[in-house]
Amino acid sequence: MATARSWWRRDDDSHRAAARSAKDAAAESFYELDTAQRELTLTIETITAVDRSPGGRKAKADYDSLARRIDEVSGGYIAAVDAHDLDAEQLDLAAATRARNAFTLARDEIVKVRADLDRFARSLGPMLTRAENELSRLAPAVEQARQALLGATGALDEVRAAGLRADDLAARLAALGPELTKLNAGAKAHGVRETIQRADAMRRAAGEIRAEAEALPQRAAEIDRRLVSLRTRAQALTTRAGQVGPTLSELRRRFSAACWQDLQQVPERAADAVARAERRLAEAERARAEQRWPDATAALTAVRDLLAETDAAVSAAGDRLRRLDEVSRDPQGEIERTRFALRDAQRLAMQGRATPDPRHAGPLDDGVARLQRAVDGLTGRHPDYWAFLTELAAIRETAEDVVAAIREERARTS
Repeated sequence: MATARSWWRRDDDSHRAAARSAKDAAAESFYELDTAQRELTLTIETITAVDRSPGGRKAKADYDSLARRIDEVSGGYIAAVDAHDLDAEQLDLAAATRARNAFTLARDEIVKVRADLDRFARSLGPMLTRAENELSRLAPAVEQARQALLGATGALDEVRAAGLRADDLAARLAALGPELTKLNAGAKAHGVRETIQRADAMRRAAGEIRAEAEALPQRAAEIDRRLVSLRTRAQALTTRAGQVGPTLSELRRRFSAACWQDLQQVPERAADAVARAERRLAEAERARAEQRWPDATAALTAVRDLLAETDAAVSAAGDRLRRLDEVSRDPQGEIERTRFALRDAQRLAMQGRATPDPRHAGPLDDGVARLQRAVDGLTGRHPDYWAFLTELAAIRETAEDVVAAIREERARTS
């Protein structure tokens, strides 16, 4: 009898051991699944914190579905643990077999879900990489934005201490306040990508404000310099404009009306332009005193344009008299310049050819005829020297156009 009882005890112990082995394998798979799920949860949290696209939402939905399956198989394992006490003193073969089968089934289900979890985790690799890259930019972007705001504030304080109001810059800096509030709310409230974009925009805006504030003293000094320079220029131009009258008198006395009629209104126009420039200078001075820098700059630009236009008109009278003096004394110089330009173009047109291209020969032949007519027109007591000069300049321009066309064609075919 002792021998029989020992045989059955050994048989019971063998089945208990097999059941325990199945339980241990299921437990190991359960804990491995739990660990993998924790890692996957962190992955999904990382992705959803950054990616609010349809792809990100689908990843979260797929994870939720998988998590429900994990809960089911985990519940099966826990139910098996609760249902089978392998430490019971009386564990018959049937109970041990049921326990072993239950734990084996639980493990198989866990392994199956774990395989699905691993495949899903691998599919998230590219999304996770992008999300991690975004997150790695978050903290530096926010910190850079805050530092840029501090820098802009400091620069603004410095120019104010120097007596410059910089009201427009202060208003732009104040407008960043609501954005700073959103930035401080963090990515959890507004999303990682949106927070990074907001931080980058704030950094750029604050950087621009700081740069403009730091440049403001130099800008004020430049406006002061331009005020002095343009005022001096306006005074000098007033003096020069007063000399146009005698120049016109000389032109009227010595040359035909066609040589000076277009300059008749220069004195009046010059006086009017200088007066307008003086008014705009006064506007610029008021804007400078009130520290309206854009208005001051705009007024100074208008003054510069007015003075440049007037300077050209005033210079035209003196230049006209000088050129008419030269050509009346020796028209041959202008004639030879024009003939040389025509001959040079003709030589180029004939280069490598027996006969010139009609497209080139026509304008040059016409130029020769025009030159002769202009020379023949220098008759009478007061020839129209200005028409003569204008026509010869036009002939030379025609020759230059032909030369340019020939060289361009040869460059294309070379």
